[in-house]
Amino acid sequence: MSAVTQQPLPSQASYGELVGVVADPLLERRPGRGWWIALGIGTALTLVLLGAMAWLFIQGIGIWGVDTTVVWGFAIANFVWWLGIGHAGTLISSLLLLTRQRWRASVNRFAEAMTLFAASIAGLFPILHLGRPYRFYWLVPYPNSMQVWPQWRSALVWDFAAISTYLIFSLLFWYWGLIPDLATLRDRARNLAWKRVYGVLSLGWRGSARHWQLHGALYGAMAAIGLPLVVSVHSIVGMDFAASLMPGWQETIFPPYFVVGALFSGFAMAVTIAVILRAALGLQEVIRAKHFDAMSKILLAGSIAMGFSYATEWFNTWYGGGRAETEHLRFLFAGEYAPFYILMLCCNVVAPQILWWPRARVSMPILLVLTLVINLGMWLERVLIVITTLSHAHLPSMRAIFVPTIWDWLTLAGSIGFFVLLFVAFVRLFPVVAMHDLGKRLRQEKEEMA
Repeated sequence: MSAVTQQPLPSQASYGELVGVVADPLLERRPGRGWWIALGIGTALTLVLLGAMAWLFIQGIGIWGVDTTVVWGFAIANFVWWLGIGHAGTLISSLLLLTRQRWRASVNRFAEAMTLFAASIAGLFPILHLGRPYRFYWLVPYPNSMQVWPQWRSALVWDFAAISTYLIFSLLFWYWGLIPDLATLRDRARNLAWKRVYGVLSLGWRGSARHWQLHGALYGAMAAIGLPLVVSVHSIVGMDFAASLMPGWQETIFPPYFVVGALFSGFAMAVTIAVILRAALGLQEVIRAKHFDAMSKILLAGSIAMGFSYATEWFNTWYGGGRAETEHLRFLFAGEYAPFYILMLCCNVVAPQILWWPRARVSMPILLVLTLVINLGMWLERVLIVITTLSHAHLPSMRAIFVPTIWDWLTLAGSIGFFVLLFVAFVRLFPVVAMHDLGKRLRQEKEEMA
């Protein structure tokens, strides 16, 4: 999905060379063939999503595989999966900023964009699943004309509040960090229209000492707010399940388990995007091998945490001895969904162990394949969390197997295409790396070498 054809950034590049490599493709060069191919794929799949949504509005949610037993299906699983992917960007940016990690500058910009796109897509699925999506605004906590307040005991109300808050915060956090780079694009643009657009977006940024002081103070404060916000949002999503009385869901480990899973899948997607952008935009000296090594270690730690979470669930079920919980655990390993459960364990726990090998942590082909495998595993986990419990509830008479329809698959594929389309547009309109942060990193490295 290359935006342009260009040479890799030279080693020990100056700040001016860095700005040219990042900014010139947006201002002076035409998109390459790879960018147009990605745009075409993303547009086609987005049209598929719109078609699936239109048919859903016409026919109702009966076109999906849900029924009176499995009342949640792909829609809720996709919601949790996309929201998990959307968690890593803000966490990466906030945590690395607060701990003053230099390699943050190489990944924070596109990781934050990933958060915005994934969280926006995630918010679509609960609305589509409502049955009457045109009344989604009833979830907003305000008294309507009938003086009826939303049901505060419903997890949907808390989901709406948490997701909307997180999305607004992530947008502000991303935009605030982008302002200095928008001013750079404004100053370098030769086209009057683009100069005006970037000028308006940069809010009159001049790069004065006062501007940098205010920028740094607010940026640091927002980073400190972002960390607990990331934890709280997916904890609330985990409580959607844990607050029920269903076997397999009534687990106190669910809130932290969901947070760990979200960060695991989000980091995997961030690495996938980093590998693609590094090759497509010639950013080998911006996103370096040591950065992938650091992110791979985080992925390895995440896989171990996920394995520990699975083992904790199994142990609690065995130790508790409850009949319903024991039957549910037996169903996971011996029921109709058992092959998918084993595949999920292989993707999330077994496959990432290759990252103990140092060469695998810096091999772009291995990381690309592995991170795609991890996200497949995390998607399977979200689906299985939903359907294994609902299809194997307390009453045997209420048990039924969930079978997705073509519309379930088309909606999923369309959401992935919409994500690709948004990212392709982002690559063409905004710098994918933070030029001002990279400038700081280059100065620090030169000072250390001197």
